[in-house]
Amino acid sequence: MRTSVPRRPPGRPALARAMLLRRLCSGLVAAGAAGETAAGARERCVLIAGLGNYGMGGTRHSVGMAVLQQLARRLNVADQWKVDKRCQADVVIATLGHMRLVLLKPRRLMNINGRSVASAAERFGLGPEDVYLLHDELDKPLGKVSLKLGGSARGHNGVRSCIESLHSDVMVRLRVGIGRPQGRTSVERHVLEVFSSSEREVLPRALEQGVELLLQHIRRRDPSALCEGPTRADTQRPRTPSS
Repeated sequence: MRTSVPRRPPGRPALARAMLLRRLCSGLVAAGAAGETAAGARERCVLIAGLGNYGMGGTRHSVGMAVLQQLARRLNVADQWKVDKRCQADVVIATLGHMRLVLLKPRRLMNINGRSVASAAERFGLGPEDVYLLHDELDKPLGKVSLKLGGSARGHNGVRSCIESLHSDVMVRLRVGIGRPQGRTSVERHVLEVFSSSEREVLPRALEQGVELLLQHIRRRDPSALCEGPTRADTQRPRTPSS
């Protein structure tokens, strides 16, 4: 019959090795969790679409594209636009903190801009809540800009197209005032005309205000973007951009 020999408790070297191994394992788990968190942050993305009639830069109806171009300058990507045939749009990608910003100018007429916006949202895996629409607003005087959190199109054909294509009306909208026509000028003619010389003096400030409102809202989505320092474009005097 065998007699069992009682095991000795582990000595100090063995205990030290066990504690070290436990710490290493804990560190690996924590590092893995941190890596997943950082990766998740890097993957955050929004789509910013400037609505308008492609190729009709300088007109009131395409002022949303002018704001988008000003934003591209601010983010130092204004010379990096690429044609995306799948979305039928000009696209450039910028970063702000951990946010990835997809800037989009549809290569379509205003009343079917939504097709390009929806295609881009699908391509980048974004929902309507991740989409910003920049567009002109008749009911605001020139120089006034505001953010609207979702809602109906209120007669704007480009916004209506986006609502129909995305099957939602929750998109954040930056509205840039262009004012209503004076006298007997029709709305259709008014929005398709270029800005007058006096209006062009006011426009750069309105575009800058629009960019600031937009960036403030995006930064609230991602606190890391609040730490972003001024870029080279931040120190430049505002210029009237082409679409």
